[in-house]
Amino acid sequence: MNKQTLTQIHQKIDAGVKLAIAEAIEKHRKLGQSISVWQDERVITLTANQIPPCDLEKFECEKKT
Repeated sequence: MNKQTLTQIHQKIDAGVKLAIAEAIEKHRKLGQSISVWQDERVITLTANQIPPCDLEKFECEKKT
């Protein structure tokens, strides 16, 4: 495989992993479950209400600041 082919494969893998993570987070939000994330050099727990919604059809997630 050449470098361009490997780059394309890596991009597809990366996109698939990001989508899977977004789906899992969205599932937690909809079920009212909290998640823990790494933020500002520490682990924080977000309640379901604090998790920003994600449109998985468009794979666009809001960012709460």
